[in-house]
Amino acid sequence: MRSRLAALTLGLFLTFVLLACSKKPDQTTDTSTATPAPAATAPAPAQPAPTPAPVQEQPKPEPIIVPAGTTLTVRLGQAVGSKISQAGQSFSGTVASAVVIDGRTAIPAGASVTGTVVDAKPLGRFAGGASLSLKLSSVNLHGSDRSIQTSAVSETEKGKGKRTAVLAGGGAAVGALIGGLAGGGKGAGIGALAGGGAGTGGAAFTGNKEIVLPAESALSFTLAQSLEVRER
Repeated sequence: MRSRLAALTLGLFLTFVLLACSKKPDQTTDTSTATPAPAATAPAPAQPAPTPAPVQEQPKPEPIIVPAGTTLTVRLGQAVGSKISQAGQSFSGTVASAVVIDGRTAIPAGASVTGTVVDAKPLGRFAGGASLSLKLSSVNLHGSDRSIQTSAVSETEKGKGKRTAVLAGGGAAVGALIGGLAGGGKGAGIGALAGGGAGTGGAAFTGNKEIVLPAESALSFTLAQSLEVRER
């Protein structure tokens, strides 16, 4: 009887052990049921930059034509004279009055000019008389020297008699002939400039000195050929 009871107890014990082993909890995480992480969102493709509208070029203004016969009034940058100058020598100056064509400034006041002494003879070398003749050769516009051709401004003194000033080719441009012909300096130059537009064919000055045109003397030259100027 006791043997049967012990056997039965042992059997029940083994049964409980087997049941306990079969119900052991699974420590492994079930990855199959895990919620997947959301995938990273791809950035939207960049939109192409809009094509800029074509820039319309502004029409360039028509060039200014300074016609032949236009008067260009210049103040000398240094003294010139029948004795102190030589033919072929250069001289400088500045434009005294702007040249305006149809309301547009073609040659501004203050523009630098260069010229050439065409002839210079002191007293006693030319039949007892002195002579001086000048021409402009260029004007500086927008930083560039432009070649020009002008009539000559000429002055002669015949011995001890009268001093005569003429402009090659004649005409009213004789005006503002030479401000310092009588040795009057800058003031005389201004006076000559102011009184030169009378349109006479020449101006007479008395005296027997050499011809000297001081710095700042005002001279009026006439363009012999037209000049094309482009604005900037």
